[in-house]
Amino acid sequence: MSAVPTSVHLGPLTFHLYGFGLAVATYVAYLYARRRLERRGIDLAPFARYAVVLLVGALLGARAAHVATNWSLYSGHPGRWLALWQGGLASFGALAVAIPLGIVVQRRWWPGVSLLGFCDALVPALVAGWALGRVLGPQFMVNGGGHLTHQWFGMHYHGQVGKRVPVPLIQGAEDGLLWALLVIGERHGLAHRAGRLAAIAMVAWGVVRSLDERLLLGQQSHSGSLGVQIAGVVLAIAGVGVFLRLWITRHRGTSSA
Repeated sequence: MSAVPTSVHLGPLTFHLYGFGLAVATYVAYLYARRRLERRGIDLAPFARYAVVLLVGALLGARAAHVATNWSLYSGHPGRWLALWQGGLASFGALAVAIPLGIVVQRRWWPGVSLLGFCDALVPALVAGWALGRVLGPQFMVNGGGHLTHQWFGMHYHGQVGKRVPVPLIQGAEDGLLWALLVIGERHGLAHRAGRLAAIAMVAWGVVRSLDERLLLGQQSHSGSLGVQIAGVVLAIAGVGVFLRLWITRHRGTSSA
């Protein structure tokens, strides 16, 4: 059985499917985010610049984290540091840079818009983009699979011997389910308090991503493992912190009334 393709050739040109898939997912998430912001009456004028800032920060953070956590592969080979077409973007590296950067820029460019409300508008779009990105990106990269498996659902990936758990497809399904739950919850009034959607996404995504790394990838992964598991727990704890903040604010408001 042939491995999942990583590129296509058109004459002398080579197109790497990993990068192309991520570009498509990013563009879809951008359009969806614009639509959600517009529905909430948020000014769209700075959004294109905002998206570029987040994208550049996320790419730098994701690649730096991947190289740092796989230093044995990159030490002495600086030419590989920028070889994105081979795969190698750590999700939590992207978040570690994009989240604080996004908060600072949001407060500067939308000073009259609630940060939590802004996050609630963006988060479902980010989750949807992430779901699509897992299916169209890592699925087509070198070493894209998880643990060895002999089950019927195993797939062959370039750079890995034997059938592998198709982790990108599994994570795409997980993120797609999370997006559906967020949208359904929003329609049923879950987001009537700003911050709830963002907090739910942080807790769910952090826990699930940690479990994926632990159970499906582990030390065989080239994208982190222990660091990713810890980062997932930290993200989930931060989400719980948002819930606590909302509860305390509501409790204080009730007491004052």
